[in-house]
Amino acid sequence: MAYTTINKSTDYFRTKLYAGNASNRSITFDESTNMQPDLVWIKSRTNAEWHHLVDAVRGTTSNIYSNSTNAADTGSDRVTAFGTNGFSLGTNDGVNNSSETFVGWNWKAGGGQGSSNTDGSINTAYTSANTTAGFSISTYTGTGSTATVGHGLGVAPAVVLIKVLSTANVWCMYHKSAGATHYLQFDNSGATDNNTYWNDTAPTNSVFTIGTASGVNTSGASYVAYCWAEKPGFFKAGVYKGNGNANGPFIYTGFKPSMFFLKADRDEAWYLWDNKRLGYNVDNNQIYPSLSAAEATTDGVDILSNGVKIRYASAGWNNSGTSNYYLAWGQSLVGSNNVPCTAR
Repeated sequence: MAYTTINKSTDYFRTKLYAGNASNRSITFDESTNMQPDLVWIKSRTNAEWHHLVDAVRGTTSNIYSNSTNAADTGSDRVTAFGTNGFSLGTNDGVNNSSETFVGWNWKAGGGQGSSNTDGSINTAYTSANTTAGFSISTYTGTGSTATVGHGLGVAPAVVLIKVLSTANVWCMYHKSAGATHYLQFDNSGATDNNTYWNDTAPTNSVFTIGTASGVNTSGASYVAYCWAEKPGFFKAGVYKGNGNANGPFIYTGFKPSMFFLKADRDEAWYLWDNKRLGYNVDNNQIYPSLSAAEATTDGVDILSNGVKIRYASAGWNNSGTSNYYLAWGQSLVGSNNVPCTAR
């Protein structure tokens, strides 16, 4: 039986479904206890709209998009505030069109903008870190030379996701199962061997290393880095091999996934499932983090009390012999307070 020191995953991660109304408004989480998010990621379910990512370190007017290489843009009509138990919205169609339904994924970092981290050779402008949940947000300015950046987690992150803010460029991901010799990006390509991204150096308890690639370290360019460390019963990053069969592999996470996010090591999109849309097996609809497309309804996975079972022979997540890199957040079966988590 899996145990965790995180007794309530909803203290650190929440998924919220809502219908747009084209009016300035506040969105409140369904849970009775409060969680003020530090990263809000919104996607239209019904329409082809861009993904919108806003965080407390960059501020509400800085908007980036997982389906685009665009630089951050300034807009005050998307996420307008981080509330004590939710977030506020403006009238932008991408987050609040009256004819659409939306999903918002929310993570708690350190609570607000944070302060400079000086552990690396580059001092961050701000780092907001939650060592309990293993999640931090940092902004920094590139130097163009191999460098280190402090992440504030106290343990080595399993995933580092970086986006340059000041210019157009790819999203770059370090994933522990792909290793520091490779990087992933939010497009259709698989893991690429290139030492100019992580300098073939895995993150440590205090810093991650960046090479000279423009996606992570152009001199004078500004960047945001999202770092996640594995936490038993709450967050796991790993890899599985597809079998090309509708009776696909079972991926053991040790907890009931609230979100399951993956990329095949081949020319395919990224995929994302959560336990709210529609929230019961076998109907778990997928969204594409790397595409603007509306959610799709293929019955591809079962979300179980201790992992995920692949139920579809898709080349995107179950091609025979292909490695699939995943990220999963969720809730352990039993926490340190001995409170059980119910199965679906």
